[in-house]
Amino acid sequence: MILVVLGTHELPFHRLLQETENLIDDGTITEQVIVQSGHTKYESSQMTLFPFISFEEMDQKYDEARVIVAHGGTGSIITGVKKSKPVIAVPRLAEHGEHNDDHQTEIVEQFDSAGHIIGIEQPAELKEALHKAASFEPVPFVSGKEQIIGMLEDFIDRV
Repeated sequence: MILVVLGTHELPFHRLLQETENLIDDGTITEQVIVQSGHTKYESSQMTLFPFISFEEMDQKYDEARVIVAHGGTGSIITGVKKSKPVIAVPRLAEHGEHNDDHQTEIVEQFDSAGHIIGIEQPAELKEALHKAASFEPVPFVSGKEQIIGMLEDFIDRV
């Protein structure tokens, strides 16, 4: 199963859903596609769409997915990376009315350059990324949370 995650941003991301549907039509994608569509209104007889579900249900969908295709939101990306899933991430772009700015481009570039994900710039690159995902081994994500907590504790102890 492929899980497509659009997150909770209020602007739509039709380009990614249209390209996913194109790949179903041309036979590139033959497995079930489940979409967490958020605020993106989209109709499809080939994909199962739901706007929002509980954290527990979403966590289960991530576990069940063979591949995660996500917008460039940090939460959507990190959830897949922490589960050692192949994550393909594509940023929402302001020029298409998908976000207020292009910060997701930087997020996708950083995770891609670290080897955690397959980052693509445009939905048109999804076909190639799906082929790459079949053998992709993500570099494990190591959170800096403990280091940050330690720094804060040291600071508090000194004050």
